[in-house]
Amino acid sequence: MNEAVNLSPFEVLARYERLSLAHASDTRQTMEAPGLWRGIGYRVGSRLFVSSIDEINELLAVPVLTPVPGTLPWLLGVANVRGNLVPVIDLGRFLFGARTQPSERTRLLVVRQSGGSVALMVDEVFGQRTVDEQQRREAEPEDDPRLARFVDDRVGEQKLALFSMGKLVRAPDFRQAAA
Repeated sequence: MNEAVNLSPFEVLARYERLSLAHASDTRQTMEAPGLWRGIGYRVGSRLFVSSIDEINELLAVPVLTPVPGTLPWLLGVANVRGNLVPVIDLGRFLFGARTQPSERTRLLVVRQSGGSVALMVDEVFGQRTVDEQQRREAEPEDDPRLARFVDDRVGEQKLALFSMGKLVRAPDFRQAAA
């Protein structure tokens, strides 16, 4: 600390920049470590899921929705997200037939698909999760037939289901929301 007292303002800023860059490079190496898979964890009903961080574009609080007549019940409507109309899907209702009960923890996961984005309503988001090679080796297959086409494996102590947003948005029944 004493050496910082004798430094000019420019030298102090240069020192902070060096320290910051050193910290940022350490973080990047940790995050890009071989064998680590990163995802966003969330809950739908009583099930815990994680999807690749690359598949989720953003997280949003639930905005005002405009209903769309003539659609299946799991399509809740459209939302205006920064000037773009985005369909909002109740993921719990689509997967399990059970309507998501909105709360202050309810969030939308915005996912890109061909022709635009879609927002998936989930009960709550609990942040970033990392899966390592050992967890992948010890993974268990999904036993719920409703989820098996979207979930590759369940990993970790919490049995997080590795949910593929890519498989979801390509599923014919997901793409056909008209009643």
